[in-house]
Amino acid sequence: MAGWETLLAFAMATAVFAYIPGPALLYTAAQTVARGRRAGFMAALGIHVGCYAHVFAAAFGLSAIFRHVPEAYLALKLVGALYLVWLGVEMMLNRGEAAPSVEAAPRSERAAFAQSMIVEILNPKVAIFFIAFLPQFVEPAAALPVWAQFLVLGVIVNLAFSSADVITVFAASAVMAKARGSRRGARAMRVAGGSIMVALGVKLATDKA
Repeated sequence: MAGWETLLAFAMATAVFAYIPGPALLYTAAQTVARGRRAGFMAALGIHVGCYAHVFAAAFGLSAIFRHVPEAYLALKLVGALYLVWLGVEMMLNRGEAAPSVEAAPRSERAAFAQSMIVEILNPKVAIFFIAFLPQFVEPAAALPVWAQFLVLGVIVNLAFSSADVITVFAASAVMAKARGSRRGARAMRVAGGSIMVALGVKLATDKA
């Protein structure tokens, strides 16, 4: 592995990327607001599991295809964007319960996990991030193989990002609790969560990079 100075720089950079508000945190907040705290945690877990697809892809060089085949990047990006928009619209149209409970129904939790994992896998920007970020901290001359260094660093990054997601779930559920018990508030929460997801899908589709 790289030296301590390099690893310290890696830790600092990872913390910055993980805790600066961005699309992933907004997505987690949207799931929490619309479905409840437990569903929010399942969404965070789904993102975490889905991210390992990109970690392994980066470790074994598969993510490089997005740099050399722009059409593949564009196709995956559009599919992911459309999926986000569809989830957001469905969330807004779903009548659901009278009020979103902090203890979300098991079915809603499973849906949050599955949807979040798919959203993460379909986001090529995550793949590009890993192949752009991790090589800066890999030491080719180290005893540990390069692919193994990619895996170790990728797992650390993923855990850091997930810790930020968990904090977001707690924060969003605190806001959501104020609307609990009100049918109008419940509807507003679903519309807010769905709107965020639609906006994220539009942003993903229209971003040039």
